[in-house]
Amino acid sequence: MTTTTTATVHIDHYIDGRVDDLDAETRGEVYNPATGQVTGLVALGTTKDVDEAVRVAATAFEAWAATPPHIRARILFRFRDLVERDIDRLSAIITAEHGKVLSDARGEVVRGLEVVEFACGIPQQLKGEFSENVSRAVDAVSLRQPLGVVAGISPFNFPAMVPMWMFPVALACGNTFVMKPSEKDPTLSVELAKLLTEAGLPKGVFNVVQGDRTAVDALLAHADVEAVSFVGSTPVAEYVHRTATAHGKRVQALGGAKNHMVVMPDADLDQAVAALMGAAYGSAGERCMAISVVVPVGDDTADALRERLVTALADLKVGPGTQDQVEMGPLVTKAHRDKVAHYLAVGVDAGAELVVDGRRNQFPGHEGGFFLGGSLFDHVTPDMRIYREEIFGPVLAMVRAQSFAEALQLVNDHEFGNGTAIFTADGNTARTFLTKVKAGMVGINVPIPVPMAFHSFGGWKRSLFGDHHIHGPEGVRFYTRYKTATTRWPDDTKVRAEYSMPTHG
Repeated sequence: MTTTTTATVHIDHYIDGRVDDLDAETRGEVYNPATGQVTGLVALGTTKDVDEAVRVAATAFEAWAATPPHIRARILFRFRDLVERDIDRLSAIITAEHGKVLSDARGEVVRGLEVVEFACGIPQQLKGEFSENVSRAVDAVSLRQPLGVVAGISPFNFPAMVPMWMFPVALACGNTFVMKPSEKDPTLSVELAKLLTEAGLPKGVFNVVQGDRTAVDALLAHADVEAVSFVGSTPVAEYVHRTATAHGKRVQALGGAKNHMVVMPDADLDQAVAALMGAAYGSAGERCMAISVVVPVGDDTADALRERLVTALADLKVGPGTQDQVEMGPLVTKAHRDKVAHYLAVGVDAGAELVVDGRRNQFPGHEGGFFLGGSLFDHVTPDMRIYREEIFGPVLAMVRAQSFAEALQLVNDHEFGNGTAIFTADGNTARTFLTKVKAGMVGINVPIPVPMAFHSFGGWKRSLFGDHHIHGPEGVRFYTRYKTATTRWPDDTKVRAEYSMPTHG
């Protein structure tokens, strides 16, 4: 889109080790969600821009792939130290463009660094296997080798963490990388690129192309891009997977969620409410691992839980993420805020009880910001849109169940299967839930069960398209090709042709 704004800050591409606007033809507006003011203009990359970034990455690939893994790890070690050095500055950038509170932004960077730390152990991950004498004087060895140029497409809600779920493992494995961040908060990827260069990463190994769907489509179709990693909504994840695989690429595409938290009658309700408040309203609900549905078992549990939630919501501190004591910031854009607010009307029209209406919150002095208070629905049923669809905002729906079996069935019947949680004091109930629930990530008295970096992240059903979860061991498998070599060195033994299937005999 074109714009007439007077903002002067330009956010450009980062290609071949330097900032490059490539004479940007069009730019999009970047906002401070707390004020509603335009703070910058981001280049909207063209197919030509993507071609240049991929060309540079392809040129850099051979030398980077030949770099010993421990040398690649050393660069990532230095990058980790530089990010830690600049964590306050990077967190402030996230808050300024996304809106989340500073402590949440800092936590995002830390969780991203955990993947960097995992990637620093890449020599161990790439060791391969060796078998001596699989037949007479024949040995076998397995290798993991890099793919080539790979691309990452990240969402607005985690401008630091999600890119760091992708590129550290990809780079450690010997690939070169083209990053396409969200155009809503694009600055952080360029800052990370600068720190990689400062850490000693060779030019062209990591590149950033800003943009919208035009840049995405160019990456999905580019003949020299070997693999694509994506995190975003389910419709787009499905599109990315379908389009990229049609062009012969390896794809991991993580989609949307409707994460349920089951609360059993024996649960510690104070603990459950504290967990729910952070999981449902932290980062204004703009997390793919947010709890958006709570399923209390039994009406007594539901009534007690509702009472506590209403009290907690009255105390929820909403405001600019830079202010002390604020617990929830604004939503990322006006359009998204209005979309979430519309879901409140949709729920009321469907017959759900809007117990707490976030639209009633007032924010004196910040009328231009994209604020919405936390909302709570009760008596939500599975046929309602507010239950079926991902709202991606500070809206919690309560669906009452009369038994554990009914609660479990609710979770399993939903089309999404990203994450889920159960709060209970009974080990057998927890074990049954863990065994039978159809979701990729499960929390037992843990509301947001995001795996540590040395495990892998990903959902089931329509929350994941592709065969690999992201980061951890699955990330190493995704960013490498497996090769097995069978070797025999000649000796003085006379060898004759064999026409039967070779065996180990």
